[in-house]
Amino acid sequence: MSSASQNSNHYEPPSESTVTLTDATGRSLDCYVEHSLEVEGSNYLLLLPTDYPVEIVVWDDDDEAEATFIEDEAEVDAIFADAQAVMAELNLTLKRTAYTLTVEGELPPANEEEILTLELEDEATQLEPEEFQYLASFYHKEQEYEIYTPLDPLLFFAREDESGNPELLSPEEFKQVQPLLEELLFDEME
Repeated sequence: MSSASQNSNHYEPPSESTVTLTDATGRSLDCYVEHSLEVEGSNYLLLLPTDYPVEIVVWDDDDEAEATFIEDEAEVDAIFADAQAVMAELNLTLKRTAYTLTVEGELPPANEEEILTLELEDEATQLEPEEFQYLASFYHKEQEYEIYTPLDPLLFFAREDESGNPELLSPEEFKQVQPLLEELLFDEME
């Protein structure tokens, strides 16, 4: 996954072409095809979800509060109905989609005072700080949760299989083709 800059409250895709990513559990995620490239006989796609991705966050209770993204499927299952209800109050529909939770509807305008900036790290590198727009909070069993949407788009890289269906690239596959894809994307955008 990768990020790039966009207007977070309203985004018009460059084309109307859409595809559906499906995960191992059978959930689907509809995406706009932002860009497609053919590399060594394989067609690669840069995809942007048609709905807004969201993250559910819980804060640690210690002095230096740290945000933890809720990724455990069992915990998401337990809190999903409460999260769905609070999103409905904002006229947003929370969905259990492949690879990320999403909301359908019109996001409220971003409030500068409610922007969360996190410095996310992976095992190899320190990433740039990411900004998230606060949407709502809710309680489940006396634990407070907050729902945010990233201000930068959530992009997926996929490869079309023999049937023309998109398959999300594994981290290993992405690392192998990333330099080539970046070079080709840069060349095509000039």
